[in-house]
Amino acid sequence: MNLVLVSDIFGKTPALVTLAKKLNANMIVDPYSGVDMAFNSEQQAYEYFIQHSGLENYESILHEAIKPLANNVILIGFSVGASAIWSMSAKSSVKTSAKGICFYGSQIRHHTELNPAFEIELIFPHYEQHFDVKALQAKLATKPNVSAKCIDYLHGFMNPHSNNFNQRAYDETLAVLSNKLM
Repeated sequence: MNLVLVSDIFGKTPALVTLAKKLNANMIVDPYSGVDMAFNSEQQAYEYFIQHSGLENYESILHEAIKPLANNVILIGFSVGASAIWSMSAKSSVKTSAKGICFYGSQIRHHTELNPAFEIELIFPHYEQHFDVKALQAKLATKPNVSAKCIDYLHGFMNPHSNNFNQRAYDETLAVLSNKLM
């Protein structure tokens, strides 16, 4: 199995490297070529991502990164990383992925017409400011290869750099992921 973590707008941070070690991930994919950008805030990270990368470019970076991997790839993505997994999942050229686990991929709402070619588990927060999470979850849960659920935490709960980081949720999710990956 090849386990790949796909970062959010903060990119490859020490916290994500720590998570990768805990999960025995083979690779971290991020939009900044592995450079720790050390953003001071979510707003700064968001603006930089929009100006210097964007979702379409990030999807291409992800696709190129996993091309050389053998079958049985598990992709775990956070926020825009989850959205990049979702966008890439419908491409016929993606045959290496066995599964995607996507945390709070809010941009997925703009691409609900996609039908993933591999199994994807979508984990949404209980609330997002810009859209009805429960309606999106219900719509996507009817698609083949998709399971979708809402949890009691907010967007960013797995990222210590996020205002919505939740240590208890992080620990619980880490335990669940560790069990799934065994």
